[in-house]
Amino acid sequence: MEEHAEALEADLLRYYGVDLLDWHREALSSRRLAVLVRHLPPDSAFVRAREGEAAEWRLTDHLLAAVVDHLAIANWMFASANRDEYADPPEAPLPVPRPGATDMPDGPPADRAADDHAPTAAELARFFG
Repeated sequence: MEEHAEALEADLLRYYGVDLLDWHREALSSRRLAVLVRHLPPDSAFVRAREGEAAEWRLTDHLLAAVVDHLAIANWMFASANRDEYADPPEAPLPVPRPGATDMPDGPPADRAADDHAPTAAELARFFG
């Protein structure tokens, strides 16, 4: 919270009308502050500062990207199957870029391809978070 204190202070005022200084004045309990912070909306400045671009992608955005990817692959398969026998095959489509994914087109990220290790606790928390 300290790293993004300005964003948090702005969000508390914007969404709840609560001044963060009330916590320092002991007019706002730590429990109440934690509840307010936990339930900030995904488009809040604090969540965007903490999670980056991934916070801006909601479930519908991920589903829409998947639909676009599947449609592009289906069109590519149709064009490949119905091309002239001697023509060059069409280029395979690239997936829609997802937040945080840098090596998506060729399979698993490069760091995972070299050494297939068990996920760390931080990786599991990020996946399930």
